Amino acid sequence: MNTKLTSLLNIKYPIIQGGMAWISDGKLAAAVSEAGGAGVIATGGRDGDYVREQIRLAKSLTNKPFGVNVMLMAPNKDEVVDIICEEKVAFVTLGAGNPVPFFEKFDQAGVKKIPVVPNVKLAKRVQNSGADAVVVEGMEAGGHIGVLTTMALMTQVIPEIRIPVIVAGGFADGRGLAAALVMGAAGIQMGTKFLLAVECAAHPKFKQKLIEAVDTDTIVTGQTIGHAVRGVKNKFSLNFVELEKQGTPEEELIKLATGTNRLAAVDGDIENGMVQAGQSLLPLKQIEPAKDIVESIIAEARAVLLQAPELAK
Repeated sequence: MNTKLTSLLNIKYPIIQGGMAWISDGKLAAAVSEAGGAGVIATGGRDGDYVREQIRLAKSLTNKPFGVNVMLMAPNKDEVVDIICEEKVAFVTLGAGNPVPFFEKFDQAGVKKIPVVPNVKLAKRVQNSGADAVVVEGMEAGGHIGVLTTMALMTQVIPEIRIPVIVAGGFADGRGLAAALVMGAAGIQMGTKFLLAVECAAHPKFKQKLIEAVDTDTIVTGQTIGHAVRGVKNKFSLNFVELEKQGTPEEELIKLATGTNRLAAVDGDIENGMVQAGQSLLPLKQIEPAKDIVESIIAEARAVLLQAPELAK
């Protein structure tokens, strides 16, 4: 399946694994890359030693391209960028800040630059500054989200941008990939579905919570303070939203939320932690190898695309 994304990153399939904090490590990234997609190591909340260790772990498990996600709000972002360049990772995804100041350093190291942007204006800005591709992520995604839907972003961003556009937010099966390709996307970024990969380090209780969830089970916290985060309804998220409605001060809300992602994903406290996940929950039916996840999505996408001409008759 050849697209601008597969050509750019020298991968088999147009699927990038989302960089999920506390979850996306070298083992998961390598498994996704081995399966033909592009794995991504998350660095949010991690120190430089961890980042280098996970990059080298991934290198020991695959010779296929993989990337690293840089959270540009992180206090150690400069150190993380230097490590990525030293290790000569294939590509980076960058979000939560201005990526342009780092482009020259990545270019010198031969690292492809893929910023995550929320709208046409910023997509054009990073394109004109030398980005190799962009990710646009709809509010259907898990974790930190923007205000536009995936469909609205595809409709408005893709026609305006020359470099490959990767879309994210709500993708969990082959029909979604096929729809994105028909809209003109170069590929998709998918996170929540990979939470159920055998190689994913998320706590078993976290994974089971996702399997048991129904289609209406996500909720967005932090909207009133400008830090919207989507996750599964539980004791923590429902209480947080109620406190927002009551006008609880921002500093108290931030203190309450701090550490809750790790509490759920790593420690397995799925009631008092934030179980971050996207809206497409029903396709999350079982724990399986990353290879099976990727191959089933590609097979379904190909079948849908083959049937597409019949729909236009």
